[in-house]
Amino acid sequence: MPTASPRHLAVSADGSPTLWVPELDEHYHSIHGALTESQHVFIDAGFKAISADPVRILEVGLGTGLNAALTLQQREDRRVEYTALEKFPLTAEEINALVPEEDTDTRNILGAPAAQRICIAPGFEFSLLVEDLRSYAPDDRQFDLIYFDAFAPSAQPELWTDEIFANMFRVLSPGGALVTYCAKGVVKRSMKAAGFEVERLPGPPRKREMTRAWKR
Repeated sequence: MPTASPRHLAVSADGSPTLWVPELDEHYHSIHGALTESQHVFIDAGFKAISADPVRILEVGLGTGLNAALTLQQREDRRVEYTALEKFPLTAEEINALVPEEDTDTRNILGAPAAQRICIAPGFEFSLLVEDLRSYAPDDRQFDLIYFDAFAPSAQPELWTDEIFANMFRVLSPGGALVTYCAKGVVKRSMKAAGFEVERLPGPPRKREMTRAWKR
């Protein structure tokens, strides 16, 4: 398994935890509120905007498992087939430091065996792929929704290219959407070049905008 750069526990403004990577000078979430950002970008603008049932989700960057856990908690009676792409999964020590013992759902998500589909809860199937996004090549139209939660383009520009978004467009089913916290012009241009219909939405606290891109 590839080795991650050192990561340190941090607390965001809404009291929810996140991780900081000194080598990239990047946090896994907004320091203005990890939970608030995930709810706004990925649940409210993503999961709640898609009517598919079951809804097939691809997350780019599992990170602390927050987006997956929120999806699990708020799915109501919808069935979810969740695939998470994460090149550097958290270690057991990091999971123990980050996740309370009573939060068994998040612990099961973060501790899932790689490349196996497991049932986290009735109606919620989860699969962790320890893989680089640049080499990820699933079949066409596999997903209804993409949570694109990679580190910022300034830290990892190789994950925000025309080629990456062309691949994301390919794996989405018609009527599907990609949501991300990033609203940079160069990113939106790459999405449009791939065929996406790009929508600019209000961002979470301290961020003016976010992006939702549809495959019509």
